[in-house]
Amino acid sequence: MTEADYYALFDAYQNGELAGAERANLERRLAADPSFAQRYDDFEELTTTLTSYGERLATRNKLKAFQAALDAEADAETTVETGNPNMPVMHISPMERKLREFWSAHRATMAIAASVAVMAVFVTLLGLEWWRASQSSSLYGYTVLRREVERIKRNQRAMGRAINQIDGSKPEAANQSKFSGTGFALTADGYLITSYHVIQGADSLLVESRDRQHYHAEPVFTDVAHDLAILRIRDKDFAGFRRLPYSFKRGQSDLGEKVYTLGYPREDLVFNDGSLSARSGFEGDTAFYQISIPVNPGNSGGPLLDDRGNLIGVVSGRQMDVQSAAFATKSSYLMKLVDSLASASPKEPYNLPRTNLLAGTSRPQQIRKLQDYVFVVKVYE
Repeated sequence: MTEADYYALFDAYQNGELAGAERANLERRLAADPSFAQRYDDFEELTTTLTSYGERLATRNKLKAFQAALDAEADAETTVETGNPNMPVMHISPMERKLREFWSAHRATMAIAASVAVMAVFVTLLGLEWWRASQSSSLYGYTVLRREVERIKRNQRAMGRAINQIDGSKPEAANQSKFSGTGFALTADGYLITSYHVIQGADSLLVESRDRQHYHAEPVFTDVAHDLAILRIRDKDFAGFRRLPYSFKRGQSDLGEKVYTLGYPREDLVFNDGSLSARSGFEGDTAFYQISIPVNPGNSGGPLLDDRGNLIGVVSGRQMDVQSAAFATKSSYLMKLVDSLASASPKEPYNLPRTNLLAGTSRPQQIRKLQDYVFVVKVYE
């Protein structure tokens, strides 16, 4: 569907023109598909802005009509006073005189205010387009998979505040993360990898392990073009991870290889598998793989591994309206990034794992060894 088709559908929905079955199907999709719901939110924001703009124009036209009527009355009064002396002179009331004086004194100000209002509308519309454009460039033309935690918990917090106000207790301070994604260990001494769009705009980051241990983290480098971010745990009492069981593949993987990923689209760790379906990503981007894995919001930044336990990519996003077409940044680009950073800062070497402890083991055994090195990345704004 084109953007115009979506807007026509949303307009029919708002105007009550959809049949019962169509309306129910649309509402189910709005509840189940975050990207579709975001598209509907954008439509509502745009229509609200346009409606406000129409109301401003109507008010401006009324003011113009009022001014024209006043000018016509003034012309008629002048004609009476200086023209035919046999006609009675028109006298205006004190209230009308004050209105005329006010309008004469503030005509320029009101014209400027009207112009500012019109400019504000167009700036808002232009801002929306710029925002969509910036999103398109940062989202690489497809849906990224950052899980929006705030929307899920908003109603719960509102209900909690209402209950606290009823029983007279003090409401608890809200300290909920707004977004979350997945990350995994890059080195045993506290460096991690996630997707750039997961941490974009973050004021602070919290990394949570499978056993609910929490670590404060900070970004040390981001690669926007390839949707990569390197984080470092900054807690003083952090003692490091155990030896990482996987290794990073520096070369290309083959078409048709069996691959799998672990991530946090929900509070518990989730496994999904599939195959490498293309050696290029969205619109032929060679920095990404296309994979046939059903990923969901929250999977962004998760590891992509082959059957031998080699890490071959970082899950990034999926194509809009195509559930099975997902994308992952190639590990070869991650390795180039790490090599360049290590060369630039030799005092802070990245001690990558050299051996693969997952090779030759079954998939369940690989997952058991891998799960302690995959984390929830919680974003606070």
